[in-house]
Amino acid sequence: MRLDTVFKSLADPTRRTIFERLCREEELTVWELTEDSGVSQPAISKHLRQLKTAGLVRDRRQGRETHYSAEPKALRPLIDWMGIYAAFWREKFDALENLLNRMDQ
Repeated sequence: MRLDTVFKSLADPTRRTIFERLCREEELTVWELTEDSGVSQPAISKHLRQLKTAGLVRDRRQGRETHYSAEPKALRPLIDWMGIYAAFWREKFDALENLLNRMDQ
């Protein structure tokens, strides 16, 4: 999955909340996600479609209900991208530490 698709999907706070809840609770129906959310069922369904398009959510039909679960491995492009910057900042903090040590002497 492309990095920009993951970013766009998680940029919306409602979608992030849905994804985080699915990560915690493993599998939920649209009705369970809608209950106490303050968001309408059609809006939840729309957010789930976006998350599914990004590969962040999968669905499973059981009778008349669809159960949704998180796909955390779809975060891999985001984690890889952040890894590049982690190395960058690690180098910058090391340089800052060296500078501060030299200033203390």
